[in-house]
Amino acid sequence: MTPTETLLRELIALPSVNPAFLPPGDAKAGENRVARLLASKAVKAGLTVEFRKALPNRSNLLVWLRPRGKTRHRIVLAPHLDTVNGTADQFVPRKTGRRLYGRGACDTKGSVAAMFSALCQLARQGPKPSATEIVFIGLVDEENNQSGSRALAASGFKADLAIIGEPTGLLVVTAHKGSLWMRFETRGLSAHGSRPDLGRNAVHEMARIVDLLETSYAVSLKKRRHPLLGQATVSVGVINGGSQPNIVPDRCSILVDRRTLPGESEESVRREIQAMLRQAHLEAVCEDDKFAPCRPLETDSDLPFVARFLSQAGQRRPAGVDYFSDAAVLAEAGIPSIVFGPGDIAQAHTADEWIELAQLEQATEMFLKFLSSLP
Repeated sequence: MTPTETLLRELIALPSVNPAFLPPGDAKAGENRVARLLASKAVKAGLTVEFRKALPNRSNLLVWLRPRGKTRHRIVLAPHLDTVNGTADQFVPRKTGRRLYGRGACDTKGSVAAMFSALCQLARQGPKPSATEIVFIGLVDEENNQSGSRALAASGFKADLAIIGEPTGLLVVTAHKGSLWMRFETRGLSAHGSRPDLGRNAVHEMARIVDLLETSYAVSLKKRRHPLLGQATVSVGVINGGSQPNIVPDRCSILVDRRTLPGESEESVRREIQAMLRQAHLEAVCEDDKFAPCRPLETDSDLPFVARFLSQAGQRRPAGVDYFSDAAVLAEAGIPSIVFGPGDIAQAHTADEWIELAQLEQATEMFLKFLSSLP
């Protein structure tokens, strides 16, 4: 068993479920156990360890590899430490063939293991870069509000490149979609079910809005395309309205997931939807339904360290993905960011989450090759 596989098994066996998905006081909650394990291993490898508070009782883990000389560049390896919830057996790593199963195997403890193993190997065996500082940052709360990356960005932390660990199938990703969640509410007038003519049905009004979003608006978005990301999308995921059959409902609400492309803003999306509703003589109150919008990412592949990583990965053209990540948060703060890691996003959050061990080892080798090449 390789050091990377051994580490991944240890990480899976330490639950680090985002507390947002658990009742208060649940033993599986939080990233602290995983962070402490990595910190102890980092100290043994001769690395410098730091904890930076992001939320009450939850801190980002920073592990530093200093260069041999004066620091002129900084490279960041930044996977997240939290996972979604799972059943008890999902926290027991299980190997079948060349796959390792368990919660977080690909999202994103596989990236954690590959990045951290490569960094520790470089620290022990060298040679260290002469002028480039390397920082592994285990981020908290990515699965809920991205509070870890937002806290890091707000602190003024700077770097020449951040590689965000996510399951990209070992493709270097320079662009991803953003996600804007909106809550729409229609307001009517309640009345007795025997006299619906005396009321105004908010559910009926909302049904017309849902139909408009899922048909005309969705079709219009197909014309809005990005070379790496394809089209923008819209999806109505939740609807609530009414209380009982014999009351005309006076309120109805929906939750909408709008996946945005680079160049689109939250405000421009809200304006275009409201304009479409007005044109159709429909009315709804619109509110954001996220702690903070997740913006799209687009990083210039010609930037020196991005181009270096693409070259080291043997990839001529960068890729794009539909899901959002911490990369956009750091990029907005001025840190050029890309997404890269072992595993397939199709396995993330599933009941039988797994990662190909061959890909896990290949990722470790690719990270080590890149870090060893730094000036």
